[in-house]
Amino acid sequence: MPALLAVCPGDDLSRDRARQLAAELDLPLLPLATDPRRCHSAGALLQVHVNGIALQITGRQAPGPVAVDFGASSMRHRRNAGHNELLGRAVGIGKKPALHVVDATAGLGRDSFVLADLGVQVTLCERHPVVAAMLRSGLELAQASTDPWLANAAARMTLLAGDARELAGGQLANCDVIYLDPMFRQQDKRAAVKKEMALFQYLLQAEPDSNHELLRWALGCPVARVVVKRPLKAAPLAAVAPSHSIRGKAVRYDVHVLSSLN
Repeated sequence: MPALLAVCPGDDLSRDRARQLAAELDLPLLPLATDPRRCHSAGALLQVHVNGIALQITGRQAPGPVAVDFGASSMRHRRNAGHNELLGRAVGIGKKPALHVVDATAGLGRDSFVLADLGVQVTLCERHPVVAAMLRSGLELAQASTDPWLANAAARMTLLAGDARELAGGQLANCDVIYLDPMFRQQDKRAAVKKEMALFQYLLQAEPDSNHELLRWALGCPVARVVVKRPLKAAPLAAVAPSHSIRGKAVRYDVHVLSSLN
């Protein structure tokens, strides 16, 4: 039976890093430049390159690789998108200087980067070790970038690999907002969105759905508000009515106000 995941170096300079990552994640190490389309020994490959790491489901018909690239053109385009303003309003940008948000479901980190670009200090929590490794790689590249915009935004981001519910009290002491983005199937036909959804469904197929527990944990934390990203017409998470909602064209942000940000 093939392994669920495996690691392979994508270029000769990445052999040592691939070997180290395979040991850290306790995953099989495959030969240099293994072709995901012809790989039968693993369901997905974590490919290590000098310019970052990418994850790709294997098989002839599988979609292409997914990586964390905060400097990608899509992220630069998103910088000026209208829903960034909605996310900023939801977490309370402008209501308090030096706002600190904990993104408890960081995923590929895009919403975290948007918040950091808006001037927020963001702590990213990601419990899946492979996704956390991808985030770490992308964040290190962004922080080392010679592009001031990219490096300055990334400097406001801190990654904590693990379940947000295991954060120590001191790690939440200066937190103002907890942000939750439970994965949901978006009505988006773009190939990139479908590719990422397929990848996350593959990675998380054996993991229990803990989104309700996450919300209950967040609402019990000493923060001013909890923000939950939801499909536009979906019921509130865990049937807990928010204080108010901020609606966009495709998603909404349910805001649970627990105290003043001022």
